[in-house]
This record gives sequence, C-alpha cells and structure tokens, in this order.
Amino acid sequence: MAKTIFEQMGGTYTQVGDYLLPVLKLSEEEKQANIGVWGMRHKRFLRENHRVLYANLMTSGKLVTYLDDIERQATAMFLRLVKELAENENVTEKLKAENQMLWVQKMNNIRNRATEIVNAELIYTV
Repeated sequence: MAKTIFEQMGGTYTQVGDYLLPVLKLSEEEKQANIGVWGMRHKRFLRENHRVLYANLMTSGKLVTYLDDIERQATAMFLRLVKELAENENVTEKLKAENQMLWVQKMNNIRNRATEIVNAELIYTV
C-alpha cells in the first residue's frame, strides 16, 4: 500500500476499531502558550473578519504562537495604561483608604478606558 502524504511527512496512525486515526501532537511552543481573554478576542476577530489570514496562520501552525504574542502585548499595554491613567488622575491608595466608592468608580472608569484603547489599537486591528 502506498504511503499517504501524512506518512511521508513523518506522521503515524493508530487503529481504533475499524478506523486508522492520525496521531497528532502539539509542539512544545503550543503546549506552553498562554492564550487568555485578549488572545481569544483577537482570534474571534480574525476568524470573523480576516478569514484568509486566520486560515494561513492555522494551517502553517503559527496561530497559537501568534495569539500568545498578542496576549502578552495586550496584557502589558493594559497594565501600563491602567497605571499611567491612575497616576494622571491621582487615584492612589490614599484615596482608596479615604473614599472606597469613589476609588472603585474611578478605577472602573480607568480600566474600561484602557480596555477600549487596547481593543482599538491591538485586538481589533491586523
């Protein structure tokens, strides 16, 4: 019997009942990747709006690495923005101790603005 393309590339099959199923393994990079909220949002954006890029990344095996990189960039940008905006608006631990509700309101506002900035500049762009 002639080898399939999968076998020619080094793949193997395992028999389950009457069927031969390919043995698929994740690469080490994919096992260690941490795709969180930002990466999943970007993945959904690519899948819905940029299908060709999404398919190319997926078929080349680079999607997980790409999304992990987006996740890291977005997290770093979000944390930096929250810190900078809080400093600019004088939202400190002193305010937290004096007026907790005002501090919560201001921090929620800052986090929402930072989320919108990250979404606009990184997540929903290619």
